[in-house]
Amino acid sequence: MSDKFLDKVYTKLNSDETKAIYDAWADSYEAEIAANGYVTPRRCAEALAACVEDLSAPMLDFGCGTGLSGLALRLAGFSTIDGRDLSDGMIAQAKTKAVYRTLETIQADEPLPEGYTAISAIGVIGLGGAPLNVLDRMIAALPSGGLAVFSFNDHTLSDPSYEGRVDRLIADGIVRERFREYGEHLPKKNMKSTVYVIEKT
Repeated sequence: MSDKFLDKVYTKLNSDETKAIYDAWADSYEAEIAANGYVTPRRCAEALAACVEDLSAPMLDFGCGTGLSGLALRLAGFSTIDGRDLSDGMIAQAKTKAVYRTLETIQADEPLPEGYTAISAIGVIGLGGAPLNVLDRMIAALPSGGLAVFSFNDHTLSDPSYEGRVDRLIADGIVRERFREYGEHLPKKNMKSTVYVIEKT
């Protein structure tokens, strides 16, 4: 199988370019990443579940894509999941999973909806994906004690501003770190990622 999307997605894109590439990728996305052993959704879901007291509380899966993250969250025990994504094509695929309570598109600069005590952004923030300021938008939407799980892959980690932003938020007392682990992401491409769970203070 050609990795044409994986080979070109890890670059800096504006929101319109990101939406266009993920709309075009929607039909073949799962087959392509499955062929490369994508494991980050499971790692993120299990890390978040270990930190959450009530798995039945509504949570937001931001950048839900085709719903692989929602499936992983459901397998980890979460039962009330709302999905949001920039791409109409990805949302259409996610609707076939029957794991989300609601699914809606969201604009690139739109504030994240509030009212959730947990928000995931699994494989979302980074080069070829959402900008780093999405992390700040996630924190802004969470109540005190709310949790966020997200991941940075090797391409993203090569830019020190990403992990540096996480470390600064922790140092400033805005969040506390609950989990951080570097591990497998796309094993067939020899790519890893760091999974983070942070709690808003």
